[in-house]
Amino acid sequence: MPFSDYKTALVTGASAGMGEAIVERLCEEGLTVHAVARRESELLALAERTGCIPHVIDVSDVAALTRLCSEIEVDVLVNNAGISHPGSIATAKEAYVDAQVDVNLRAVLHLCRLTVPGMMARDRGHIINITSIAAIYNFGGNSIYHATKAGVHALSRQLRVDCCGKRVRVTEICPGRVATDIFGNVSGDKEGAKKQFIDGFELPTAKDIADTVAFAVAMPIAVNIGNIEITPTLQVPGGLSTLRPGDAG
Repeated sequence: MPFSDYKTALVTGASAGMGEAIVERLCEEGLTVHAVARRESELLALAERTGCIPHVIDVSDVAALTRLCSEIEVDVLVNNAGISHPGSIATAKEAYVDAQVDVNLRAVLHLCRLTVPGMMARDRGHIINITSIAAIYNFGGNSIYHATKAGVHALSRQLRVDCCGKRVRVTEICPGRVATDIFGNVSGDKEGAKKQFIDGFELPTAKDIADTVAFAVAMPIAVNIGNIEITPTLQVPGGLSTLRPGDAG
């Protein structure tokens, strides 16, 4: 359904990176964009620049999300908010498990629960779930992040079944490495993370992800773009390790 058939969008994780770029792009397309994030100053600056409607909300606050969704009619939902903490399940801290489940998975489930019935009743809507190649491929570390993103991957497939017979489209976008601050946010060392993960690499930008969102939304009503992987040309996901007994120790 072209942009002209949609009126409003709700974007989470909107104050920086991919979320910020998605808000900018959807505003450019003429949608009324409700931007949700925790960081008030960045969110207000985004609203001043783009005309979006800011909502200072932590997506783990289900009561706040419920109030917001009861006040607006959402045509395009972009579940972008996400956090990550490094480490395997063997070394995971309780707080890290809970935080990632709350933000990466629980909030997405609730936002879909709160918005999909209205989309189905109006026979109009588009859900964009920003996951990760970590939802599909396995690689070392960040085990809880992998699990939560895989949950949203499964949900994205299931939503198509739940909405069958209605013009409600579901798109999952799975980025690989993108030139954003997420690596610094995870480690707490933004300069060190930039040198390790960004500098010298040819990487997609946040704008590239926003353009992909716009591409999926702009398709005719008869077209549902189900899943898109976006990686650097020079990045290859996946791999296979085979160890002899004792090698891992």
